[in-house]
Amino acid sequence: MNYATDLTPEEFSELDTLVGEWTYLPDIAEAMDVQVTKVHRLMDAGALLEVRRPEDRVRVVPGEFLEDGHPLDSLKGTIAVLRDAAFTDAQAIRWLFTEDESLPGRPIDALRRGQKTEVRRRAQALGW
Repeated sequence: MNYATDLTPEEFSELDTLVGEWTYLPDIAEAMDVQVTKVHRLMDAGALLEVRRPEDRVRVVPGEFLEDGHPLDSLKGTIAVLRDAAFTDAQAIRWLFTEDESLPGRPIDALRRGQKTEVRRRAQALGW
């Protein structure tokens, strides 16, 4: 199933403001010392989320999804929960990078701190 959606320039700009730093698939492949097709498989497996920049349709991934050049371990299960709640990749990225007072902070920061249970609990509630 394809969770990627085409974004308008305005939608991408809003997401860009939240995310800040994007990385490119070839850069991820280089950091992992694998071919870019392996990065594509990581996308398909739900280990990473991507969007296409509207101006050139280049696929980009939030930089904070990576740790030491590899996908954040706690991200894959969280992506699965968000996809179960019918989120597109863009919606999931927006949710992960939006402040949540109950955490506190952004879900992506909580994941990076090792609080995947708390983040996934909130993500599961989105599907109800």
